[in-house]
Amino acid sequence: MQDALKRDLKSGTMNLPVGFEKQRAQIEEILRKLSGRLEIRNADERRQVRLHKEVYLSPEFRDLWERIKSKTTYRVEFDNEKLIVDCVQAIKDAPPISRTRLNWHKADLAIGKAGVEATEVEGAASVVLQESDIDLPDLLTVLQDQTQLTRRTLVDILFKSGRLNDFKSNPQKFIELVTHSIDHCKRLLLVDGIRYQRLGDDAYYAQELFEQKELTGYLKNMVDVKKSVYEQVFYDSEIEHKFADELEKNSAVKVFAKLPGWFEVSTPLGSYNPDWAVMIEQDGNEKVYFVVETKGTMYTNYLRNPESGKIACGKAHFETLRTSQSSAEFVVAEKFKDVIDHFKR
Repeated sequence: MQDALKRDLKSGTMNLPVGFEKQRAQIEEILRKLSGRLEIRNADERRQVRLHKEVYLSPEFRDLWERIKSKTTYRVEFDNEKLIVDCVQAIKDAPPISRTRLNWHKADLAIGKAGVEATEVEGAASVVLQESDIDLPDLLTVLQDQTQLTRRTLVDILFKSGRLNDFKSNPQKFIELVTHSIDHCKRLLLVDGIRYQRLGDDAYYAQELFEQKELTGYLKNMVDVKKSVYEQVFYDSEIEHKFADELEKNSAVKVFAKLPGWFEVSTPLGSYNPDWAVMIEQDGNEKVYFVVETKGTMYTNYLRNPESGKIACGKAHFETLRTSQSSAEFVVAEKFKDVIDHFKR
């Protein structure tokens, strides 16, 4: 996947061999998905993002940083009985599991100077394995390793699900189904039961880290700004690009920062790095502070489960830090107008 193909996909000028024009839409869709995961960047375009000293040393940015810099710790109130009920229902509602099959294919092999070439020929077949032919793994040990639940809890879930016969028919598929169902239910319970607590006065991200830690980005993913703590904003998506442009052009925004990767919130699902910190001034005197997560949708149900879970934990973290009316508020937004609407409410 080279840059030339990416440019052709973007401009709609990709050439296809004769006979494939009717499948253009499907082919382009597959290639776009692949190119999104195989982004190639020119190392010569890599640049260090410099600090905007005037903004960095301003009282506005200092006030903004004071409201978001503190670190927290968390504990989780975990209801084991509810976990069992939820897991049992999730496994019951999961799709049916087909019996284990062996798929046979025949091919002609040609060995030459260029290597080995295989050409599939007629004769493919599918054979269903009988349960007596399958060696069953130690189900409880495997699930215990993958889910970190006790054997007693796993036995309770498995028997109440009523689907143990699926294990004998297709052990691997059954293990995957049960593991996925349990992890999904655990994740929801962890997020619902999380409680953050602010650490001591000495536990915080020092403002000096902006000077000490180097930030780099690529020219084609940078935009020049004047209100940010950095002279350029490095963006990961077009949504972030537009959001940075809106922040820069809106007169109500006095200072903002694209939060660097070292600014993290601890969660049971892994570290969470929010997108933006913003200070808005209204009518020349009222100042409001926001931490903003920019997503293509404001409905976290449509995001991937780990991602939506981390955002929910981030919101709980910043709510814990809100010790006064002037503390930073956490907002999920598609565009800057969503932040303004939240501020007006």
